[in-house]
Amino acid sequence: MGAALRRIQLGNALSAFGNGFTVPYLYVYVAKVRDLGASTAGVVLAMLAVAALVVLPLTGRAIDRRGPLPVAIAGTVSAAVGALGLGLSATEPLVIASAIALGAGIAVIQPALATMIVWCSTTLTRSRAFATQFFLNNLGLGVGGLVGGLLVDETHASSFVRLFAIEAVMFLVLGVAVATVRLPRGPKVEDPVPTEERAKGAWRAMFADRRMVWLCVLGFVLFFACYGQFESGLAAYATEVTRIAPSSLGIALAANTAAIVAAQFVVLKLVEGRRRSRVMALVGMVWTVAWIAAGVSGLVHSAQMVATALLISTYALFGIGESMLSPTVAPLVADLAPPSLIGQYNSAFALVKQLALAVGPAVGALMVGHGMYAAYIGMLVLCALGITGLSLWLGRTLRPAQDNPHRAVAAVPAARVPAEAEAVACGA
Repeated sequence: MGAALRRIQLGNALSAFGNGFTVPYLYVYVAKVRDLGASTAGVVLAMLAVAALVVLPLTGRAIDRRGPLPVAIAGTVSAAVGALGLGLSATEPLVIASAIALGAGIAVIQPALATMIVWCSTTLTRSRAFATQFFLNNLGLGVGGLVGGLLVDETHASSFVRLFAIEAVMFLVLGVAVATVRLPRGPKVEDPVPTEERAKGAWRAMFADRRMVWLCVLGFVLFFACYGQFESGLAAYATEVTRIAPSSLGIALAANTAAIVAAQFVVLKLVEGRRRSRVMALVGMVWTVAWIAAGVSGLVHSAQMVATALLISTYALFGIGESMLSPTVAPLVADLAPPSLIGQYNSAFALVKQLALAVGPAVGALMVGHGMYAAYIGMLVLCALGITGLSLWLGRTLRPAQDNPHRAVAAVPAARVPAEAEAVACGA
């Protein structure tokens, strides 16, 4: 890992640490501490997603035209202003405006950082770079949440102001870190798209890439069936059907983070050199087992220890699947994109994720809230099986260098290996 990439990863980890301070407590803070009510808290959470959906379609074009560095810095400033604004705001309009700034900033940061990682890595090092980013993100969020829990006091608004101020400072630290990075002049990938094709327009060119379209469909199902259920449908199912205590649900969430932190680099060694489509297909099978375990936990809720163990296993299995995806999906997006459209591809995939995170909780909460427990589990088992099917179908359309870059490079005689394979990541 080059010095610049290390700096990006460190800044990203610190911003995740700061974000972890406030994520678990945002609803309580708005609804109870600021006494603005549950409806306002719901609007604030919705605005985080809505702001992301508004800015992401514009972010890719800005990255490809201006470069990822200024876009990332703008995102960190917006996120810092939004975080500090949330801590200082005591009225509904100011809280909502701050949430919009925070949501927009975080949304802009994600594809900008992803593009910077692509520019600072090669095809052979990209999987490890994205796996490291995912690992540090989860570690930062987990540690930040734990430390934030020690500092927060529901009876004193000042303790929340402190948390949001720390989050704002961490976003600014990320901004400073990326501002000092010296990026190469262009990404270290080959551009298979002719200039006349790129001239048709970024969105049109991307939609003409059927491999990217299939990957976006797969990504929507992935995020819908996992992240889109964590804090809504699955949490509601756990408390209403499995009937576990809220404290046990916290243990289950901790098990998810622990599985990612413990397994990430072990999994990375196992999946490197294997076809990405097969790895994603295996994730679908792992998550199928996870959802079946969740369903069984609801059937044996009278045996509380067994039911709780099954549900905790569900969250842990999700973590294993996530650790398999981190070195697979994001690098594949980068390898599908021509250099002139890397920002567009990253932003489009981030937009797909946001759409899934908006639809998933609504569908999950609606189904569980109306007592459709069996249909809910059945739908998600089908989604997990669909991940396997979509992954295998996508694999049939990928070129060997896209599906398994390590083997593709190894198959080329040493004298003909592209310079990218031997390139050193960008320097300080």
